[in-house]
Amino acid sequence: MNRKGSLLLALALGFAGALGGAMVARMMPHRAQDETALHQLLHDELALDASQQARIAAMNAGFAVQKAQLVAQQRAANAELAAALRDEHSYGPRVAAAVDRSHHAMGALQKATLEHVFAMRAVLRPDQAARFDAGVARMLTATEADQPR
Repeated sequence: MNRKGSLLLALALGFAGALGGAMVARMMPHRAQDETALHQLLHDELALDASQQARIAAMNAGFAVQKAQLVAQQRAANAELAAALRDEHSYGPRVAAAVDRSHHAMGALQKATLEHVFAMRAVLRPDQAARFDAGVARMLTATEADQPR
């Protein structure tokens, strides 16, 4: 391949990688702003007592470790996908397998996040849980236009 062809290939792969990264970011259920909004709801709007705060803090510490492991798995899957895209230049078997691993990693993070949300919910009184449920539903159904800039 000549120099111009190599440059075009590198640009195309860079664009595909950036597009793929943007798509993955949009699909991620656990964005930092959602985490912040959920914790703001818990700590600022639900009037947690000291026992609830301590239990949720312990849950958050455990989840932080689990989340870090799952995010590392997701990054590794994305790196595999990038390498497969670079090597195959098409939707071949390595790309397909890497996509499956990436989806599995995203799904594992989503499931763990939901388990964590339900564990925190279990600490709440019924009146707090109703407000928590409404807040979570609001976060899950918010559109991009609803997000602060």
